[in-house]
Amino acid sequence: MEVAASSQGDVQAEPRLGLFRLTWPIFLELLLFMLMGTSDTLMLSGVSDDAVSAVGVVNQYVFICILSTGVIGNGAAVVVAQYLGARRKQEAARISALALTLNLGLGITVSSGLLLLGDTLLGGMNLEGQVLAYARTYLHLVGGFIFLQALINVFSGLLRTYGFTRQSMFVSLGMNVLHVVANYALIFGHFGLPALGVKGAAISTVLSRAAALGVFAWMLYRVMPVRMVLRDYVTFSREYIQKILKVGIPSAVEQITYQGCQTAFLYFITSLGSVALASRQYAHSISQYVFLCSLAIGMGTGIIVGRLVGARRGEDAYRQALESLKWGLGITVVVDVVVILFRERLVGLFTDNGDIIQVTAQVIVLGFLLETGRSFNLVLVNALRAAGDAPFTVYMGVLSMACMSVPLGYFLVFRMNMGLPGVWLAVATDEWLRGVTMWLRWRSRAWERQSLVKPEAEPAAVAVGG
Repeated sequence: MEVAASSQGDVQAEPRLGLFRLTWPIFLELLLFMLMGTSDTLMLSGVSDDAVSAVGVVNQYVFICILSTGVIGNGAAVVVAQYLGARRKQEAARISALALTLNLGLGITVSSGLLLLGDTLLGGMNLEGQVLAYARTYLHLVGGFIFLQALINVFSGLLRTYGFTRQSMFVSLGMNVLHVVANYALIFGHFGLPALGVKGAAISTVLSRAAALGVFAWMLYRVMPVRMVLRDYVTFSREYIQKILKVGIPSAVEQITYQGCQTAFLYFITSLGSVALASRQYAHSISQYVFLCSLAIGMGTGIIVGRLVGARRGEDAYRQALESLKWGLGITVVVDVVVILFRERLVGLFTDNGDIIQVTAQVIVLGFLLETGRSFNLVLVNALRAAGDAPFTVYMGVLSMACMSVPLGYFLVFRMNMGLPGVWLAVATDEWLRGVTMWLRWRSRAWERQSLVKPEAEPAAVAVGG
């Protein structure tokens, strides 16, 4: 373990950046985040399947909006990682502060947009009756406070980039405990509080995010080897902004394209009826646990690759990403097989509707094709972004997702009358096409020419291993 070169006495030591050391706290943090969403689904299923469907539709929009704020957060994490790898910690602190200021402004803009346009967005999704009423309630509350999650994503991403993944995990644990307790109290009316149903779930989400934001801000400031100062928040360096946007814009465009395609698929599904819509939500709630480990490995790999590229250790970065891919793919296969074997019991945790259980179980089996392809993208896309090669991932993403998977999904769902399974097959085709392409790109090593940091002197060794 290296000690940070700083005279600030209570700053913590810099951790060594081994894959397992970074990944297991990220895994647990993501698991907790997903459990928060699952707790919403489970508790709201006690209200009605309509409530689950409404929140699922709204969360699709909310997630896209949160991803749009990732333009700054994702770009800053990569740039900061490369500057830390090059041992330029003062500049890393300045970039961190700048990213927080930019994302606060962006988050407030997005929140305002959802408040003004939310009803219009919901009006185009074939919702009606109680489902529409639930969706409006949830969107106005959760959507209006999206800027909280926008800031949380920057703080937690920077905390992980500095190597303190365990601390980020502990904050997420606290946020999830608060969220579950508040859900229990506000959805069903316990501890003397009124039973608010969907509105209670929304209030719980906002309160837990606000509390977590305060803790994240305190913790990041405490662990940074060189701390941010007030002038860093209001100094707008064109060079830093350009570097952040060089990675952040392609990364956000790629993720927004993906979620935009998912929204198109969701539109297809709403026309199939309430059974398909609820089945989609339950299948998604289960499938996220299948790709969880690959996602954590991909995020940990991105941190390491960014440091190694900044330190001019391209060969180590190359080997690390391929080793990570083996672990991600292998674990995904094992977890997915277990989920397939117990699929009906798992769906039965959410609903006792026989039709919903049958359709959801069917798409879970098809999910094996989807999740194995997704493993390639979760690991290698993160590695390519961390190396500064984000533009390639977005070009391929737009080509495969928007130009191929959506038309294919429409054909399978409506022309071949495959219903919800047609959506899963279209997404699986996209994941495999992009996955193989990302693998070929990484093997070509073209990303080695995309480093964002020009060394001022001979690069120092990076503490990687353990």
